[in-house]
Amino acid sequence: MNPDPPISDTAPAGQSHATSRPVPIWLLVLLLLLVFWGMVYFDQHSGWAEPHVYVPYRSLAEVNEYQPATLGGNVLGKKKYEEICALCHGSDGKGKPNQAPPFVGSEIVLGSPARLIRIPLAGLSGPITVAGQEFVGPSSMPAMGATLSVEELAGVLSYMRQSWGNKASEITPEQVKAVRGEVGNRMQPWTVQELNAFQ
Repeated sequence: MNPDPPISDTAPAGQSHATSRPVPIWLLVLLLLLVFWGMVYFDQHSGWAEPHVYVPYRSLAEVNEYQPATLGGNVLGKKKYEEICALCHGSDGKGKPNQAPPFVGSEIVLGSPARLIRIPLAGLSGPITVAGQEFVGPSSMPAMGATLSVEELAGVLSYMRQSWGNKASEITPEQVKAVRGEVGNRMQPWTVQELNAFQ
């Protein structure tokens, strides 16, 4: 019976001998100092401790003053306008010659909300004069807004009234709902003469 071979402290050629050594204390201290310095730096250069971050506003007017600026109307109104109206009237609201009147500076867009709301609900037929220019074609505008919700239509019309330099009041969903109730199930497009009766 052969005895077991003696255990050698040296690894065979070509193989590394793994040994575990403790991490030097100075390295741990350095790591802790770096972490501490990082926390102090972050605390001094972040906004967490800045007084102007936490001082409460003194009035609602001051809160409104610091709100981000919006581009006329609202995001929903702009989105729906681009989907439905921009093809004929242009993304810039300038319309197309002999095809669709402009919304920029338009007396109808900037005029009576009761008149403006009726146009997308039932459409518009016949010639129309906008900003001194007569548009005779196409023969009619379809009821592009008839399938929109009151919020969507209010958003589109508000976007038109408050974009491209237009400065008119916002149209509310309540106004659209009221006019929609008056228009009912009307299928025939309005004429300019009919619309002029609404103030």
